[in-house]
Amino acid sequence: QLQASGGGLVQAGGSLRLSCAASGRTFSSPVMGWFRQAPGKEREFVASISRSGSTSYADSVKGRFTISRDNAKNTVYLQLNSLKPEDTAVYYCAAGQVTTNRARAYDYWGQGTQVTVSS
Repeated sequence: QLQASGGGLVQAGGSLRLSCAASGRTFSSPVMGWFRQAPGKEREFVASISRSGSTSYADSVKGRFTISRDNAKNTVYLQLNSLKPEDTAVYYCAAGQVTTNRARAYDYWGQGTQVTVSS
């Protein structure tokens, strides 16, 4: 019910835009979020957006990433700018009921899309 896309290989300093298409009841969830998981590391919060458009970001991506949602298209986006090698990870979109950076609080998850940043 959540389909993430848009990942790829990019050089440091480059940009990507991730998309997460939601279907069914998932997009009606009040909060949509993006998380990422690098090899050997725990899944970490990246950004979230409420239905009203309120956003929250991890400190590591503030000023570089932008989350947005198009309610008409049932799609959430994550614009990744000024990418760094440490941004390399599988990026997951998620849907939940409350604004939080805790992965466990999200009810639905997409399959993930790989972002690789070369130095």
